Amino acid sequence: MTLTEKILATHTDKQEVSPGEFINVNVDVILANDVTAPIAIREFYRTGVTKVFDPKKIVMVADHFTPNKDIASAEQVKIMREFAYEQGVIFFDVGQMGIEHALLPEQGLVLPGDVIIGADSHTCTYGALGAFATGMGSTDIASAMATGDIWMKVPPTIKLAYHGELNKWVSGKDLILFTIGDIGVDGALYSALEFTGDAVDFLSMDSRFTMANMAIEAGAKAGLFRIDNKAQLYIKSRAKRPYAVYEPDNDTQYAKVIEYDVSKIEPQIALPHSPANVKPVSQLGNIEINQVVIGSCTNGRLEDLRIAAQILKKNNVHPKVRCIVIPATQEIYLEALNERLIETFIKAGAVVSTPTCGPCLGGHMGILASGERCVSTTNRNFTGRMGHPKSEVYLANPAVAAACAIAGRIISPDEVSN
Repeated sequence: MTLTEKILATHTDKQEVSPGEFINVNVDVILANDVTAPIAIREFYRTGVTKVFDPKKIVMVADHFTPNKDIASAEQVKIMREFAYEQGVIFFDVGQMGIEHALLPEQGLVLPGDVIIGADSHTCTYGALGAFATGMGSTDIASAMATGDIWMKVPPTIKLAYHGELNKWVSGKDLILFTIGDIGVDGALYSALEFTGDAVDFLSMDSRFTMANMAIEAGAKAGLFRIDNKAQLYIKSRAKRPYAVYEPDNDTQYAKVIEYDVSKIEPQIALPHSPANVKPVSQLGNIEINQVVIGSCTNGRLEDLRIAAQILKKNNVHPKVRCIVIPATQEIYLEALNERLIETFIKAGAVVSTPTCGPCLGGHMGILASGERCVSTTNRNFTGRMGHPKSEVYLANPAVAAACAIAGRIISPDEVSN
């Protein structure tokens, strides 16, 4: 069996499972946020069940529109807050919360071998920890909160093997953008991606989270990494309960195997209006921009902020550019403060926000007007994703984003790096 099939089988009453098979799966963690939780809560009460199956396995995070930007968002969070207090589920409010997909791994709430479902498409982020994690609709989440299990079809697995040595300024963001550009936004439709290869072994945990996060942008059900020593070091300092590490069988039959030589990959940019509309940064002309966003569940971790600060140090944000930096969690914010990264951002002319999804989904903290262009470290650049339908979003890694903030146009970090 593949890594995905091994994990799913252990959460059923079966010895083994195979692609295309419909199964009932016991879940370890259920997640919802301030956009999706209120719908799930309403549907939960409609079932007639009065208590969730296990409050310790349900996590709710107020991260999309918090601190609340208006009355509607305040009402959304109030519904979630009251449900959390009533049911005793794990709840992260303002002051404790962070962007959910950075927060849960940081807090040791998601672990290897888990089956995790979330009412958010980027729940697949946790695959970086050798878990099967996938997004589902709010009604599915409601059912799972009542019963503790889900009904699903076992996905086939596509193996992605990355070989070679990474070039300067190339990170997990560039590998996943290059991959999506190669296979398309439906290239892994309802499949599990298994990230492998010596180049992947070299990647930091932050880069692995980024790659797993954007598996959904290729249409995948999940994106998983095997657990190595680097991952074990990350997990052991955070885990608050036992966990199991699984390995794919040596004779596993994959639906497809795709190999990449990373030495041929330079920093990538996804142009409007698709994560698959990818080009190397060197192939873009003189594209002027109005805004840069460095943050999100994709690239708001400490390594991302360090890289951005390295570029921005002793430089200034272009006078015609708004540069918004968003640490993904309170812990990351505090560490960035201790390392004086926040000072670097402010001295460069950037603004630093409390943790929030904010501009990524066109929520707040950086909405675009008509005709404006933004280089963002987020994961989606669909029409109107970050504001006006006539605005444009370009996806990039933190080094490229920081360089663009300085130049006021899309450039390579080599052109401005100290």
